[in-house]
Amino acid sequence: MTERNTKQKKLILEAVRSREDHPTADEIYSDVHALDGRISRGTVYRNLHAMASNGEIMSVDLVPYAGRYDRKTQPHHHVICEVCGSVCDAPLEYESFRDKELEELTGFKVRKHEVIFRGVCAKCLAEIERGKEKGGKS
Repeated sequence: MTERNTKQKKLILEAVRSREDHPTADEIYSDVHALDGRISRGTVYRNLHAMASNGEIMSVDLVPYAGRYDRKTQPHHHVICEVCGSVCDAPLEYESFRDKELEELTGFKVRKHEVIFRGVCAKCLAEIERGKEKGGKS
């Protein structure tokens, strides 16, 4: 039984690490289920949660969108498209001094901070502009 769980965990971890698009648990389940039809959705969800808890992957909470998973575990920021829900890493430096600054101001022991930028991606902006052009010609 332990060997099977190890193989399943390895499949799940590889599925996350093979993607750069911050997949949802359902997307990872689809990827893994295509490779092993016996793996259950619950197994995928439990393993993703455990891997995020122990630092093998990162969980990115994007309320109101479905939670996502990230192969990069070092602290970094994200940007999400409010139209299509796509997620990517924000190419900005993580400012760890902010953690200490907040500790001094609040007395909290800060482990990390997360910044999520929200906007509209280039693909969706282009589609919106095409729609305006079509609508303007009618």
